[in-house]
Amino acid sequence: MYSNNNRPVFLDLTRIRFPVVALVSIGHRISGVMLFASLPVALYLFGLSLQSAEGFAWVSALFSHVLFKLLLIPWIWFLSHHLFSGIRHLLLDMEIGVEREQARFSARLAIGAGLVMLLIATVAVW
Repeated sequence: MYSNNNRPVFLDLTRIRFPVVALVSIGHRISGVMLFASLPVALYLFGLSLQSAEGFAWVSALFSHVLFKLLLIPWIWFLSHHLFSGIRHLLLDMEIGVEREQARFSARLAIGAGLVMLLIATVAVW
């Protein structure tokens, strides 16, 4: 469905099936942005916990609250996915696993390792 000037007229993004390597790459970028965005809050809580005994008690109470634990679940996924897909990208930069099947396997491995770490960390948090 193209017009005369070869520009797409209709592009249904819900019908596009991205390959797994693209999903890992997009997830790596999204998780990096989310980790960067959460950095001020993490640094504030870290500084508050080191400031005094009361600050440490307040941060400890915050970390034991159910709503905060629910916020930690996506953050743990961001961290674990960013770690494993980052390692994958470093290996690809060294031209290790650049063949199509190897790249698909490493993408699936990065997703799986991130999910396993998410499961382990979620069980440990609760």
